[in-house]
Amino acid sequence: MLILEFTLPPLPHFIACDYGRLPVGSRHVSRRNTGIFDLLFVQSGCIYIGEEGRDYEVAAGDCFILTPDRYHYSTAECKEDTLYFWLHFQTTGPWTLLEQDSEYRLEHPLSEAPVFLPTYTTTPFTQLIPQYVHLSQPGKFNDVLEELTLLGKSLHLPGSRFKQQLLFQEVLRQLADFAASEAPSAQMVCAERAAAYLREHYREEVTAKALGESINFHPVYIARCMQKAFGCSPAAYLVRYRVERSKLLLMQTDLSIARIAEEVGFNQSAYFTSCFVKYEGVSPRKYRQRFAY
Repeated sequence: MLILEFTLPPLPHFIACDYGRLPVGSRHVSRRNTGIFDLLFVQSGCIYIGEEGRDYEVAAGDCFILTPDRYHYSTAECKEDTLYFWLHFQTTGPWTLLEQDSEYRLEHPLSEAPVFLPTYTTTPFTQLIPQYVHLSQPGKFNDVLEELTLLGKSLHLPGSRFKQQLLFQEVLRQLADFAASEAPSAQMVCAERAAAYLREHYREEVTAKALGESINFHPVYIARCMQKAFGCSPAAYLVRYRVERSKLLLMQTDLSIARIAEEVGFNQSAYFTSCFVKYEGVSPRKYRQRFAY
């Protein structure tokens, strides 16, 4: 399956959309380097189209995204009247076309992703969107495209263009859900259950035994799964999460350093400071001073 990988932010943005009709014997137009993404969703009939040596039969319920920098061409005449939506969109951020999802997973191991996101910094991430997909619930997709098309006739009304952008994100969400529909591995299930337990009980003293009993996995297996998924042990994950929670308290409260250490699960204030410096490069006190006025 060909996959479009977008780096966000910025979000891809909607340009325009409308209905299209191809009578029997007609063809989809051939174009090169259009500079925009062209999403096709077929209601009925079939569009015969190719892109850079790959041929597609985009039938009822199918969605296909033509890319801005490639040659698109008709491969056959329509054998029946074909009704479809077209939607143009673009992004000002980086994007690429991956040959298949498996390549993405091999080149982007989960352990390379950030375990915790910075509190006051925008962190770019990637989102996968299938280039060609048969939708399991085309009716929902169709409804959103119909609403988008109707909004195009009332752009003089306040808020219409903003609502178009919001609806377009729903289009992408439905496509992204399909790209992410693969069931997670047993290791990922174990790692996320362990992480969820640690996030819930971070204020308490957590032992490897208690963690294992809570999610019904052996502690050694849990450690192996978390190392693969997050690049750290359960103990390291817990310490880092406690530090992240402490940063919020340092910025949003006047609690003492010792009290904050206690609130986030550290038994000793000195150990809390040592862990904080390890991950943040400054002491909790100096970190708080960044936001003082």
